Amino acid sequence: MKKGRGRTSRIRRRKLCRSSPSRGDTGRGLMSKTSLQEGQVIISLPESCLLTTDTVIRSYLGAYIAKWQPPPSPLLALCTFLVAEKHAGDQSPWKPYLEVLPKAYTCPVCLEPEVVALLPRPLEAKAREQRARVRELFTSSRGFFSSLQPLLSEAAASVFSYRAFLWAWCTVNTRAVYMKRGRRQGLSAEPDTCALAPYLDLLNHSPAVQVKAAFNEETRCYEIRTGSGCRRHEEVFICYGPHDSRRLLLEYGFVPCGNPHACVPVSQDVLVKYLPSTDKQMNKKISILKDHDFIENLTFGWDGPSWRLLTALKLLCLEAGEFPRWKKVLLGERISDTNEKMSLDIAQKICRYFTEEASAMLQKVSHMKDKEMALIHQLTLVETLWTEELKILRASAETLSGLQAAVRDSPTCLRWPPLLGVAPSAGCDA
Repeated sequence: MKKGRGRTSRIRRRKLCRSSPSRGDTGRGLMSKTSLQEGQVIISLPESCLLTTDTVIRSYLGAYIAKWQPPPSPLLALCTFLVAEKHAGDQSPWKPYLEVLPKAYTCPVCLEPEVVALLPRPLEAKAREQRARVRELFTSSRGFFSSLQPLLSEAAASVFSYRAFLWAWCTVNTRAVYMKRGRRQGLSAEPDTCALAPYLDLLNHSPAVQVKAAFNEETRCYEIRTGSGCRRHEEVFICYGPHDSRRLLLEYGFVPCGNPHACVPVSQDVLVKYLPSTDKQMNKKISILKDHDFIENLTFGWDGPSWRLLTALKLLCLEAGEFPRWKKVLLGERISDTNEKMSLDIAQKICRYFTEEASAMLQKVSHMKDKEMALIHQLTLVETLWTEELKILRASAETLSGLQAAVRDSPTCLRWPPLLGVAPSAGCDA
């Protein structure tokens, strides 16, 4: 697994910003009653208010966890506690917090299979993998759940149903804050980095990236500090990080409107889809891209094709005589008029392919919405994602048309727009 893609990196490193129309529409929000200055603490939760594995181990579950082999993971401990406390109802001291949590979630792991099948293929694959992992964790934990029968007034299998476990898993996955901790006795060696923090759910999401949120070892409180000023009566926001909309949907179950980090990724199979099949150096080119980390994070964004995507295409479009100069391509240097034109043409074809796919999928979603009224909310979520990606692709197509026109009009001195991050060729005006 690559760095930055595991559960730890996905935990909310919450960020605060002033305002933005782009956020998860939860129907909740937090307004500042006074003006806030940069660095000011707006929320400070004592350690006793945080739901962590320490909370679980100190509870009635502690003795059962200590006896169970193999040791439960920190994630399983938190999920088990949530299900048990929800079952306790009025007797649970966590009832006020549990009542403000969503009754159901819209992460792809919770969507109906026919809805998941309408997601972009890479996202669909990740959603199915996620569902399989959750199902496996539940199945492998049934013995542990059964051991808790003495604590329950109903059958353990009824209390710890898959539906109840899925709700608990989604609660941890979508709402936990990052709080690094050492291994707790009785738990497995998996990273213990999740903490549930009541009141933080009052804050809506915004894609701004100013953040100071962490556990203060001196005050023993989890604190959120403003990253910038906030005027009186303005809504205060948090941000889950500069994530694209696919990741926000996968991990948190929503698609924000106008997400500046939204993009359409280009996979390796699509990257080479329109390249000559007769290129004998293609395997070597792909190997070079992989070795230099240029095979992933190739995207179309609001500003057009990313520099990485165009650079990868330029290397793949090198003719036999140009191939020895591949290092110059990775450094952003211009090789030839032919190479520039061919790479832009291929980028436009890829963009057109994605545009046609997005349009077709939107039609499928529309037809299903007419037939499956019970799935209208889930389908609308998928529709929002495809609509956003279609807008991105149309904007990228327009940008590419402008670049192609520039190549035709001035093939020997192409002025690249700053938004693509490529320096002008030698001899061109800066």
